[in-house]
Amino acid sequence: MTRPQLSVLVVDDDPASREGLASLLERWGYKSLTAADGAAALKSCEQNLPDAMVVDVIMPGMTGLQLVESLGERVNQAAVIMLTGQATIESAVQAIKLGAYDYLTKPLEVARLRAALEKGLRQVKLAREASALRKRLESPLGSYGGLIGKSSPMRLLYQHLSQVAATDAPVLVSGESGTGKELVARTLHDLSPRRDGVFLALNCAAIPPTLMESEILGHEKGAFTGALERRLGCFEQADGGTLFLDEISEMVPEVQAKFLRVLEEKEVRRIGAANTVPISVRVVTATNLSPAQAVKEGKLRSDLFYRLSVFHLELPPLRERGDDITLLARYFLEQFAEQYSRPALPWAPDFISALKEHSWPGNVRELRNAMEQLAVLAPGPTLTAADLKQFCLRAALEESAGGEPLSLAEAERQAIERALAATDGNKTQAARLLGITTKTLNAKLTLYRSK
Repeated sequence: MTRPQLSVLVVDDDPASREGLASLLERWGYKSLTAADGAAALKSCEQNLPDAMVVDVIMPGMTGLQLVESLGERVNQAAVIMLTGQATIESAVQAIKLGAYDYLTKPLEVARLRAALEKGLRQVKLAREASALRKRLESPLGSYGGLIGKSSPMRLLYQHLSQVAATDAPVLVSGESGTGKELVARTLHDLSPRRDGVFLALNCAAIPPTLMESEILGHEKGAFTGALERRLGCFEQADGGTLFLDEISEMVPEVQAKFLRVLEEKEVRRIGAANTVPISVRVVTATNLSPAQAVKEGKLRSDLFYRLSVFHLELPPLRERGDDITLLARYFLEQFAEQYSRPALPWAPDFISALKEHSWPGNVRELRNAMEQLAVLAPGPTLTAADLKQFCLRAALEESAGGEPLSLAEAERQAIERALAATDGNKTQAARLLGITTKTLNAKLTLYRSK
């Protein structure tokens, strides 16, 4: 995978030193830029701040220290290395206080410069990620990647994501159903050096046990009855990218053992193949069970658990995210109002209270579905607690207008009637709104009309 070329600005009034350093940096794979004095360097930085700077301290006009001071807070976004032939403790301390990463003396030791650049650039990468994270959190949504929320649990999650994404280590994501585990996996991929590679998601619970080994490892033509052609397994399909396996505890034990072997040896042998194939894959797995519980119940091998959970990210349930509930509700309502060309209705105070009082056992997925129904079906002119109870299926099941629980069939029938009314009888649109196929909708309508 091709990575962006990092830029280094060399600032030195001596042409020979300046060009010699630039040539050296080019050989190391950096994009070298040059400036003959501090003023020219400052102008260059105002146009485009480089990733690193190698700055001579003693220069006519603006000195190296004055240049660093003029950069202000931006100095933390570039790895600045100072060079001087007249080193003093005072000037070194001043340079570091102003934000320089390192201070090297002439004659320059090439190995020390290279090491300082590499370490400094790693520090700058972290500083830039932290700055980007702060900006996202200061936005109205407090978003990070595809995730949304400003609560303390989400801020902690964002911090952990920014630290883990740059590594290649396996990550285990746990949390209740609907908390956004796949979204976290996608965010990890998008923030990682593998972002240009494949992101492949697979739900282990949806794969029949008899086919699971083939899905994971792949197979050769004729390896077993029905193997009419070679098929690459998920590891080979995701080579160079990220493989996300949801509901990992649903993987059958025999395949878990082979899965562990692939992780440890970084090579895969297709079913029926004579040779192994090397693979490079970042593995992210997820479970809605407590990992400790899954191991205790024998659903997840302990050795596989330890291999998968080099980093463990636990997602908070929506009910523990405070004001994120209203923030997400507003985001989804505005999104669906625009999608369906509906007015964005104001909120009554009791609507906000109802949002916070509901336990949201289906988490963000349930909230999103409820807001989609409200955006289309709520009559207005404002959204009330009664609207939430009427159009959120879970709430409708818990409490009917007369205080008696609705039967599942009755709640379903009412939801279908409202969807058809909102879409002027368009079955295709109504089915989409309800999250079912048109065929299923027609079958339901035939059933209710026969009663």
